[in-house]
Amino acid sequence: MDKLLIRGGRSLQGEVRISGAKNAALPELCAALLTAEPVTLTNVPRLQDVATMLTLIRNMGVRADRTEDGTVQINAADLSSPEAPYELVKTMRASVLALGPLLARFGEATVSLPGGCAIGSRPVDQHIKGLQAMGAEIVVEHGYMIAKLPKGWKRLKGAHITTDMVTVTGTENFLMAASLAEGETVLENAAQEPEITDLAEMLIKMGAQIEGHGTSRIRIQGVAKLSGCSHQVVADRIETGTFLCAVAATGGDVILRHGRADHLDAVIDKLRDAGVQITPMADGIRVYSAGPAHHYLKAQSFRTTEYPGFPTDMQAQFMALNCIAQGSSMVTETIFENRFMHVNEMVRLGAHIQIDGKVAVVEGIAKLSGATVMATDLRASASLVIAGLVAEGETMVDRIYHLDRGYDQMEAKLRGIGADIERIKA
Repeated sequence: MDKLLIRGGRSLQGEVRISGAKNAALPELCAALLTAEPVTLTNVPRLQDVATMLTLIRNMGVRADRTEDGTVQINAADLSSPEAPYELVKTMRASVLALGPLLARFGEATVSLPGGCAIGSRPVDQHIKGLQAMGAEIVVEHGYMIAKLPKGWKRLKGAHITTDMVTVTGTENFLMAASLAEGETVLENAAQEPEITDLAEMLIKMGAQIEGHGTSRIRIQGVAKLSGCSHQVVADRIETGTFLCAVAATGGDVILRHGRADHLDAVIDKLRDAGVQITPMADGIRVYSAGPAHHYLKAQSFRTTEYPGFPTDMQAQFMALNCIAQGSSMVTETIFENRFMHVNEMVRLGAHIQIDGKVAVVEGIAKLSGATVMATDLRASASLVIAGLVAEGETMVDRIYHLDRGYDQMEAKLRGIGADIERIKA
């Protein structure tokens, strides 16, 4: 397995291009299954999860060609097998996003129960309940969700769906399925993430009739057919936030090209409170930090919650910053029960962190010292990279295949702005 070797202590200067969002690209690849016409997606990140999704849809008989510039062309006209097998689904939870489009367009779908995540349970029961409300007959057998329309039905029927919890992938599945359903669907308690809005905008380009995306109540008027389209994947707000935290921790002056400040209000507010200068630009964000962090940054307490609150996907990266800031802080994780797995590895670097249930208490210290650490999940990997960038000496981050699931060439981007970091091939 590849590793990252980091020699800490360098400030970051220059410009980074933020890639397209993984959490928008994955549902949008599935949305291409809704039509027999060609779909072109641009700004698609080069990530392991994207490669897995492309393999999954190709396995169904879909043509999917990608180029080096991040363009993916998809044609699902000859889709022959509306099935997502365990061998592919087991590595990536987002595979469940194939369920709604396949059922809506073909009247049937067989999708393995997903795997691919260590940070906590993400039940698919909300997906099943919502699609059943639209008339689908779904059974779970031998680890598979087997869905079909009732006998004599040609399309799903619009419904009023209120989920028990805010679910991003559930909202996305319902959005896609309802676009081809008969009649009106209303989604209550819908997720509000920018990636949801981006998916809705793509579906509208395909001919869908959607209102209210970006709010907790979305209305969809189903249409009989969707067309092809061309769509640019929105910039990745979590990659943007990760680089904001990296520059804040190390010190430096960096422009994050294509970064969207309006998608990161909660994180940017905390960074500014800590003492970081962040300036939105016409096509990006400038971040300035006098650094090193322990000289002037003030630790910030925060609580993760659904968008537009502080994102759970930024908790570990901000905790790395708190470890070297002045003062103590409390980090409360409300979304995933296992999202403090990076803490033990940060302690190996010298961090002072105590965990009590859903709360981590962080005592800021003047310095971290390099060590060998192990990544346990995607965002934990990023937090260990940030910690390594400020630690004295060498830090080796093992099991970075987690990082490759969600960050497009992270080490190359960091090297481009002055970090001493290299990939050690297995």
